[in-house]
Amino acid sequence: MRLEERPDPTPGSDEVVVAARFAGVNAADLAQRAGHYPPPPGAPQDVPGLEVAGVVVATGVTVRGFVEGDRVFGLVGGGGLADRVVVHERHVARVPEELPEEHAAAVPEAFITAHDALVTRGGLGLGDVLLVHGANGGVGSAAVQIGVAAGARVLASARCAHHELAELGAEPVAPGDAVAAAKAAGGVDVVLELVGAENLAGDLEALAPKGRIVVVGSSAGADGRLPLRVLMGKRAAIHGTVLRARPLEEKAAAVQRFAHEVVPHLAAGRMRAIVDATFPAEQAPEAFDRMAASGKFGKVLLAF
Repeated sequence: MRLEERPDPTPGSDEVVVAARFAGVNAADLAQRAGHYPPPPGAPQDVPGLEVAGVVVATGVTVRGFVEGDRVFGLVGGGGLADRVVVHERHVARVPEELPEEHAAAVPEAFITAHDALVTRGGLGLGDVLLVHGANGGVGSAAVQIGVAAGARVLASARCAHHELAELGAEPVAPGDAVAAAKAAGGVDVVLELVGAENLAGDLEALAPKGRIVVVGSSAGADGRLPLRVLMGKRAAIHGTVLRARPLEEKAAAVQRFAHEVVPHLAAGRMRAIVDATFPAEQAPEAFDRMAASGKFGKVLLAF
């Protein structure tokens, strides 16, 4: 990887250009660097980055929702690791005044992914029991907060940051104890799987009848054993989900629902962005190394 200077992007008719001081690094960026996760057609092919947060500095001719000077955050198909990012106007939401720039940059991919997975895909509701695998990461820590705000009992499986997860309202558990904790709770209604296939059989074992598993990450393996009799006996469901390659309106719907249901909690301080570490853009390789390492709590950012 290297840092390059290129001409500023120009917006299409329904796009805005965002000036960003900070940019979030995600597991998908590591996969793209390794050649395993190409960006969708139309996105920059050689600049990773799935999210953007900053100030609108240019708008397309048909844009009506934003003007120059507005603070926004949201999702892009690629090109987010830059200080000028072009994004469709339906894929961003307004940043609350209360949120500093650095914290705003830690929000979009983590909170939109977690909210879409838990609420839209998983149907998480009041009184449910939620198990989050990989709860110390960006998406995991966002999921813990969304679960708590939704009125669920949250079991947070992580190898570290147990004190911090407890402060967010979760019941921290070591990964090896997660299934036992789930059974002691009477089974879980939703499992958010951010780790990978090694957990799949245990996830099914942990489910209550009619429980749902939502698979968002596979960093620890993509192929695993699926006990079909357990799946059938519990009338359970397994959902897979990604945001990056969704059609424009599907991604817009996820962003707009986040704006309606999550952003007010961020503005009121009931949820918060969590930053593990911030690196100068010139140190992007070191930031990627931190992202790949264990022991994080929250998001890794680049500063431009």
